[in-house]
Amino acid sequence: MGMTMTEKILARAGGKKRVSPGEIAVVEVETAVLIDLSFLPEGWREVLKVYDPEKVVIVFDHLVPAASVQAASCHKTGREFARKFGISRLHDVGLDQGISHAVVAERGYALPGTVLVNSDSHTCAAGAFNCAARGVGAPDLLWAITTGTAWFRVGETIRYDFTGSFSPGVTAKDLFLAIAGTYGAHVNQNIEYGGPGLKALSIDARRTLATMGAEFSAEFTIFEADEILIEYVRARNEKPFEPVSPDLDASYKERRAIDLGAILPLVALPDAVVNQSVPVSAVAGTRIDQAFIGSCANGTLEDLEIAARVVKGKKVARGTRFIVTPSTQAIYRAALKAGHVETLLEAGALVTPATCGACVGGHMGVLGPGEVCITASTRNFKGRMGDPSAKIFMASPATVAASAIAGKIAAAEEVFA
Repeated sequence: MGMTMTEKILARAGGKKRVSPGEIAVVEVETAVLIDLSFLPEGWREVLKVYDPEKVVIVFDHLVPAASVQAASCHKTGREFARKFGISRLHDVGLDQGISHAVVAERGYALPGTVLVNSDSHTCAAGAFNCAARGVGAPDLLWAITTGTAWFRVGETIRYDFTGSFSPGVTAKDLFLAIAGTYGAHVNQNIEYGGPGLKALSIDARRTLATMGAEFSAEFTIFEADEILIEYVRARNEKPFEPVSPDLDASYKERRAIDLGAILPLVALPDAVVNQSVPVSAVAGTRIDQAFIGSCANGTLEDLEIAARVVKGKKVARGTRFIVTPSTQAIYRAALKAGHVETLLEAGALVTPATCGACVGGHMGVLGPGEVCITASTRNFKGRMGDPSAKIFMASPATVAASAIAGKIAAAEEVFA
C-alpha cells in the first residue's frame, strides 16, 4: 500500500522509505516556532546551543501588547534569546507582528513537504501549505531547537475530497462546523484535504480550515499542494522545497466526499466545538453582549472584508460590543488601505492591534460573569474567553458581524442574496 501525505513527509524527514500507522517517527525539523508563552519561567530553561538559528522563528502574539509585568518579562527573555543565538526571524511588537500561525503563513515560513513545530496547539494551521505541522510541549520544543529533531506517533488518516464551491456568504468556518457537527472528533488521526473543489478555496479559506484541525483533536491536518499554493509560497520564500501528493493507493481509515455547495451557515453551541453545530435559525434571536472576529482562524483579510461588507451603512446594536482583531499588522494595514477598518469603525466596532487577544481570554475582550458572546475564533470552551459562566457561540465572520448589528444571533443571508 502507498502512503498519505503526512506519512510521506514524516518518512522523508526521518530518512526512511516509508512509515505506517502505529510507528514512532523521529524526524528532522525544518522550522521551529517559539511564541511569547514559550518564554514563561515555568516552561523555559536556559538553552546552551541552537541547532540552526536559520530554522528558528520567534513571534510574540498571545501577550501583545504586554498587559502585565509577566508578559513584558517573557518578551524581554525572548529578545535576549534571539540576540544570543543570532535568530533574525524575530517578530517583535510593531511592524511585522502578528499571531504566530498567521505570520508563518504570510511570510512563507511553512515549506511544503517539510516538518514544522510550535508550542501552540493551532500549529496545524501550517498544514494549509502541504506542511506536516504540529503543536508540541515545552520540552519537545526545546529539544527541537537544540537538536533539530522531533518525534511523532504516526496515526491513521481521514481523507476529505471536496467538490463544487461555496454558495455566497458561506465560508470555511461553516465548512469546519459542518464537518465537526457530522463526524465529530478525529482523535489520534490525521486529516487530509483535497479533491477538485480545492481550487475554489482561497489560501485564507484553507488556513481557516487547517487551523481548526486542532479542534478535531487531529494530529496533523494537511492540504494537497496545487499551483495556487506553490506560487504563494514561492513568492514569499526563496528556499527550495518539494511538495508531496498522496499515493494513488494510499491507505485511509476512511474517505469522505463533501460538496461545498451544500454547506450552509452554522453555529456551534456553547462549551464544545464538535457535535454541536446547528443552523443559524436554531439559535437566532439569542441576545449577545459581545461579538468577536479574530484569531489565527478568522483574522484574515478575507474575514475582515466579509465583516465590513455585512456592517456597511449599519450600526452595532446598543449594549453590544463588537471587537475585531486582525491576525497580523500586515493584514491590519491592508484592511486600512481597502477601507474595511473605516467601515467597521463607522459601524461602531473596536478594531484592535494584531494579537491573540480575546480568543485566548488574555485581554482586549475578556468576558465577564454570565455574558454571552458569538465568536469567529478558534474555541468556545467554558472559560476560554473569560469567566466560566459566560456562554460562547461559534460562527463565521458573516454571522458574527450580522449578530453584532442585531444585538442578537442573526443570519447574514440578505447581504449575500
